[in-house]
Amino acid sequence: ERSPQLQKRAPQPVDMNDRESLIHAVQTCLSSKVVSQNSDLLAPLAVDSVLGILGDNPSDAVNVDLRDIRMVEQLGGTVDDTELVPGLVFDKGSTKTAGGPSQVENAKVALIQFCLSAPKTDMDNNVVVSDYAAMDRILRDERKYILNMCKKIKKSGANVVLIQKSILRDAYNELSLHFLAKMGILVVTDIERTDVEFVCRTLGCTPVPHVDSLSPEKLGSAEHVGDVVLPGSGHKVVKFVGVANPGRTSTVLLRGSNELVLAEANRSVHDAQCVVRSLVKQRYLIAGGGAAETEASLRLRELALETTGMDSHCFKAYADALEVIPYTLAENAGLKPIEIVTELRKAHAEGTIGAGIDVKKGHISNMYSKNVVQPLLVTTSAIKLATETVCMILKVDDLVVVV
Repeated sequence: ERSPQLQKRAPQPVDMNDRESLIHAVQTCLSSKVVSQNSDLLAPLAVDSVLGILGDNPSDAVNVDLRDIRMVEQLGGTVDDTELVPGLVFDKGSTKTAGGPSQVENAKVALIQFCLSAPKTDMDNNVVVSDYAAMDRILRDERKYILNMCKKIKKSGANVVLIQKSILRDAYNELSLHFLAKMGILVVTDIERTDVEFVCRTLGCTPVPHVDSLSPEKLGSAEHVGDVVLPGSGHKVVKFVGVANPGRTSTVLLRGSNELVLAEANRSVHDAQCVVRSLVKQRYLIAGGGAAETEASLRLRELALETTGMDSHCFKAYADALEVIPYTLAENAGLKPIEIVTELRKAHAEGTIGAGIDVKKGHISNMYSKNVVQPLLVTTSAIKLATETVCMILKVDDLVVVV
């Protein structure tokens, strides 16, 4: 309990409207990643993506749900082509035939969950057609059935249709795409069930399970919807821009030259967003470079000298354990760990609370002046979790080996 309290003695408060302070904290997080050379782009992007879903007054927020930020990976280009889209992006182009539209202004968007294809029976039955007249009648009825559904979609005022993926039968067929194209409706197919809620919150639409329940009130809106060719790959994506966004969502379009870079960029941006989320929950920054752990270790040693008995030994052992962090940091940086930790301890004893290890220059520096900072919540949570784990292990009386 004392260690987190000691680390709270000298944190710097952070204002959620101070974008530069948030970017400095995120850049510290990204400095150890594979994509660290792109931190000048990814750090502001991660900060803006979280601030965008906090509302007009970020200072009033107490938590943030990162599920409101959708990560869309698209192979091709470089990480520098990554962008934040204040709307919606699908990782495939629109499905169009017979010269259907690829760009729509003032879009009215319908998200349909019914199938634009001929109905099937619930049981596995076979229809035997004995002559051409019967076959022609079946095709004519199928055409009429699909045309009626397309007319109802057009009548509702929708000019963009999102079709949810179906596992029961074909969600659409070439005939339905042909009719919709002739009516000037842009079609995006294969919307995953897991994406439906995000799409509805972003566009302000309501999923429609049956064509008869489709009405203008259930449509979403966007200023512009269209295919965009991504540079570096030639792939197409569908972008929805100028959305009302009543649910406060955003989309990050990640680019990378291969799958490994894409996966690493996705993980790094998510970690950066978690840093901002930690600052939303507890709005304090502490110095990095082992400064916070050294300060807590030094104060615990002083506390060990003031107390007696078992508590004194516990405080001293905990202080020794905290010093492992700056020792390991110096060791990994190729420095002399004993000398560096001794200098670090001396700096903190003289009252320089922000003193930490500058791994780039190989000496002790003020981490606040170097903008090497981290959220207070991250360090205190790690210490609490580690302490609780050790306490749980010490409660184990015996181990039963099961062969």
